[in-house]
Amino acid sequence: MSIRPAIGIDLRTTFACVGVFQNYRVEVTANNQGNRIAPSCVAFTNKERLVGESAINQAAMNPTNTVFNVKRLIGRCFDDGVVQSDTKHWPFKVINSKGKAKIQVRHCSKTKQFVAEQISPIVLSKMKETAEMYLSEKVTDAVITVPAYFNVSQRQATIDAAKIAGLNMLRLINEPTAAAIAYGMDTRSDRQRNVLIFDWGGGTFNVSILFFENGKLEVKAVGGDTHLGGEDITSRLVDHCVEKFKQEHEDKDLSISMKTMGCLREACEKAKRMLSSAEYTDVGIVSLFEDVDFSTTLTRGVLEQLCMDLFSQTIDAVKTALSDAKIDKADIHEILLVGGSTRIPKVHRMLQDFFNGGEVKRSINPDEAVVNGAAALAAKLSGERAKAKDNHFLGEFRIEGLPAVPRGKIKFKKTFEIDENGILHVSTVEMSTGKQNSITIANYRGRLSEEETERMLAEAEKFKQEDEKERSRVAALNLLVDCIYSIKRKLEKEEIKQKISEEYRQTLLAKCEEMIKWTDTKKQATKEEYEEMRKQFEGACNL
Repeated sequence: MSIRPAIGIDLRTTFACVGVFQNYRVEVTANNQGNRIAPSCVAFTNKERLVGESAINQAAMNPTNTVFNVKRLIGRCFDDGVVQSDTKHWPFKVINSKGKAKIQVRHCSKTKQFVAEQISPIVLSKMKETAEMYLSEKVTDAVITVPAYFNVSQRQATIDAAKIAGLNMLRLINEPTAAAIAYGMDTRSDRQRNVLIFDWGGGTFNVSILFFENGKLEVKAVGGDTHLGGEDITSRLVDHCVEKFKQEHEDKDLSISMKTMGCLREACEKAKRMLSSAEYTDVGIVSLFEDVDFSTTLTRGVLEQLCMDLFSQTIDAVKTALSDAKIDKADIHEILLVGGSTRIPKVHRMLQDFFNGGEVKRSINPDEAVVNGAAALAAKLSGERAKAKDNHFLGEFRIEGLPAVPRGKIKFKKTFEIDENGILHVSTVEMSTGKQNSITIANYRGRLSEEETERMLAEAEKFKQEDEKERSRVAALNLLVDCIYSIKRKLEKEEIKQKISEEYRQTLLAKCEEMIKWTDTKKQATKEEYEEMRKQFEGACNL
C-alpha cells in the first residue's frame, strides 16, 4: 500500500511556497504561472476570487477588495495595537465584529466579512493545489511554518486555518528552525558549532540560536518580533512619498484615496527591492492624484535613514537571544540569512559590524530555506514574555477540596508541556491528597469555536465549488470563442474558397460576426448556454 506524500508549506506574510520531499531531496514546486513562490494575496471581484499573482496584478485597480498581510491579523483581536497600527496602511477595510477583527470586501455584488482564519485557508488551498498538480495525486497531510515568536493564540488560529483548507496538519514548525534543518541538510559536518539564524521576511522577524553536533541540532534560544518586516520598510517609504507630495502640491493628501495609496505602495515596494542592488532609483507615477503626476528619486541612504530604528530593533533582538542562550557573540560560528528583507545591504553590514567581521552566509536561497526544512522535517520551540503584564491570559483551572493547613504547607507539582505544535498543556497535582486538574490552552479569547470552524469549512467548500463553476463557465466561453475564430480562419483559406460558393462563405462569415457580437454582449451567460450556442454554431457551419 503506497503512502501519500506530506508537503511542507511556508505560509509567510507576503508570500507562500510549497515543497515535497522526493528522491532524497526537497523539490519546491512551481505553480501554474511557473513561479516557485507566490504572493500571499487574495482578491475578490464581482465574478470570482483570485489568489497569488492574479490577485496582486489587479490590486492597483481593486485595492479595497484585495487582501494581503493577513498573517498580521491571525490570532489577534480588533483592539490589538498591532491591528490598529496596520489598518492605517491597508487599503482594505478591517472592522470590529464583537471584538474580532474582520476584513470587509465586496464579492459578487455583495458585502462580505471574513476573519483572518478564512483568508489564510484560501492561500493554503492554493499551495495544496500546486503540490497536487506537481505530484499528480491528492495531498492532505502538511507541515506548516509559523514565526518562532507566535504565541499560543496565533498558533491555534493557524491550525484552524489549516483545517478549513482541508489539510491534516501534521505539525507546526518554527520558521528559523525549519531554515536550520535545511542548512543542516546542506552542510554536513561533525564539528560542534553555534549557528545564528537571522530570519527577516515581509511581515515578521525571527532570530534563533542553534547548536549543531554530529547531525543533531538543539535550539538554544528564540526571539524576534511578529510585527517587524519588509512591509514596515515599504510603509516608511510610502509615508515619505505622501509627505513629499503634500509639500510639493499645496497640502494635497494622498491618503484619502485608497486607489492612490495602492498604486503608491506598489511603486514603493518595487523601489525597495531595487535599492538592494542599486544606490538609487526613480519613482514615477502618471496621474497619481487628481491628474497630478508624481516623481521622486529614492536613494539607499534615504531608505536606511527612514528605517534606522527598524534595523536597530533586529540587533536588539539578536542581543536578547544571545543573552537567553547564555553565550557570547564571539561564540557564534556562523550567521545564516533567511527571508527577503535580508537582501538589504544595510542588514549585511550591520551584522558584520556587530559580530566584528564574522562571516554572514547565504548558502541557501533565503526565500526557500524555510520551506525546504518544513518539507524535510518538523521541529519546534516556543517562548513567552518576561513580564506578566506583557503576556497573554490563556486560561485558568481550580483544584478544590484541599485540607486546611497553614500557609505554605501545601505542595503542588506543576507540569507545563508544549506539544510539537506549540500548544500548551498544564497540569497540577496536590502532593498530599493526589487531587489534580489540568487544562489544554486551545479555546483562548477570540479563537474560532468548533461551530465557527465547521461553518467556515463548509463556506470554504462552497467557495471552491463556486470558483470551479466560474472556471467551467469561462472555459465554455473560451471554447465557443475559439470555435468561432477557427471557423473564421478556415473561411479565409483558398481550399475552402474553392470548395464552397462565395455566397455561402459570406453567409458563414456574417454568422461568425453575429456570434462574436453575441459573446461580447453575453459575458454572464451560463456554461450550458455557451455550450448550446457552440453546438448550434458548429451545426450551422458545415464545412
